[in-house]
Amino acid sequence: MKALIYHGPKNVSVDEVEDAKIEHPDDILVKVTATNICGSDLHMYEGRTDYEEGRAFGHENLGEIVEVGAGVSKLSVGERVVLPFNVACGHCKNCEKGMTSYCLTMQPEPAYAGAAFGFADMGPYQGGQAELLRVPFGDFNALRLGEDSVEKENDYVMLSDIFPTGWHCAELAQVAPGDTVVIYGAGPVGLMAALSCTIKGAARIFVVDHVADRLKLAESIGAIAVDDSKVDPVQYVLDQTLGLGADAGLECVGFQGTGTGGKEEPNLIMNRLIASVRFTGHIGVVGVYVPEDPNAQDELAKKGQFALDWGMLWFKGISIGTGQAPVKKYNRQLRDLITAGKAEPSFIVSHNLPLDQAPDAYKHFDARDDGWTKVVLHP
Repeated sequence: MKALIYHGPKNVSVDEVEDAKIEHPDDILVKVTATNICGSDLHMYEGRTDYEEGRAFGHENLGEIVEVGAGVSKLSVGERVVLPFNVACGHCKNCEKGMTSYCLTMQPEPAYAGAAFGFADMGPYQGGQAELLRVPFGDFNALRLGEDSVEKENDYVMLSDIFPTGWHCAELAQVAPGDTVVIYGAGPVGLMAALSCTIKGAARIFVVDHVADRLKLAESIGAIAVDDSKVDPVQYVLDQTLGLGADAGLECVGFQGTGTGGKEEPNLIMNRLIASVRFTGHIGVVGVYVPEDPNAQDELAKKGQFALDWGMLWFKGISIGTGQAPVKKYNRQLRDLITAGKAEPSFIVSHNLPLDQAPDAYKHFDARDDGWTKVVLHP
């Protein structure tokens, strides 16, 4: 089969590799028809993680079941399914609590929790930017799609990660009807967070970024675009809220946040959020942060640490929720919103490309080139 293989920083190619296959009775084998390039892939693509050379990328996957293991009872060959980026067992303590993003079974490193397709430090599972993908515990992990799954493929593939992740961020920030919300980051996750806050009934949604085409997409769903290259976003939010701040703040950037001149400042977004959110407000954090970042530009960041305005956070009584999204906790209800026409997350898609064009697509997406907001590959 063909798969997009990592060969080192900013060096990927579509190679012929051994076919994925059933390895356990509970496995299913999926022919991938849609798989997204994610901002999290860029951390690995840029060499900011210890992702192994020779492995395939791709944790946002959708396709058709072509084979099922002997232990699979719910699913059948020919059904179309979307797959959570989380690889979960369904029966450990965390899975039983709905926290499939911290599965204790599928992560082979005892000091860690959580596993994923094609992701650094999250188990040995191959990614789905390939023609075939082995899915462990298929009955538990796969979500069936209906008759409109081909027509709305670009919508449903967002259920693999970014739509549930945006929703999870809104949940962590306790967004409620009528709230004023500030979202830092207008990348795919930030835009999904804005969509989620809209569905949840937020009254005003400020989206902060400096990439013009992303801000235009935020405006297209009714959010208020804030260009932080032109205004101080904290002061802007305060000015628009009588000096009180937003009810909820959503962090959708992560450790590669940049300040003036494009310099990385890993603590910038969190400290802006603390300043932007009102007393007793809430912050949700789904932007990726890592325990170690050897390529960081300062000593604290290399150890996964940074200077947080903890005194102000405590003084304001702000609560913070963090972590990767447990996709299965949300993907069924979000699927049904798509089916009913209540949500169209595909509004962010800028490119639909064959797998062979993935290496070039990574270059454009990594450079944040104009017009490259979300790429869907079709193996």
